[in-house]
Amino acid sequence: MSQITTHILDTTRGLPAKNVPITLFAQDGEGWKEVNGGVTNEDGRLPGLLAVDETLAAGVYRMHFATAVYFKANNEAGFYPYVDIVFEIDASGTHYHIPLLLTAYGYSTYRGS
Repeated sequence: MSQITTHILDTTRGLPAKNVPITLFAQDGEGWKEVNGGVTNEDGRLPGLLAVDETLAAGVYRMHFATAVYFKANNEAGFYPYVDIVFEIDASGTHYHIPLLLTAYGYSTYRGS
């Protein structure tokens, strides 16, 4: 299993949010460096965000969800054009699951398992 996984659930529709671009960044000094990215699949997941055996260094990371793309594809006006989730990982190599529960006018996240 990858060290970092994610999924998006559209809680208004009760369905996974597909075709949402996601980019993972690492904090690099005063800025951000892109680590990897992709687009959610039919299940609202982004398999292969990191290679299965890839372990990130301890630090602060940001996952950028380009939600405007999803809302536009669904002919819906969304209040949040993007959602950035910033989190910190340690050097243990532990798995981190970063889910996003999304509606047009709100969102929630938590550390999943």
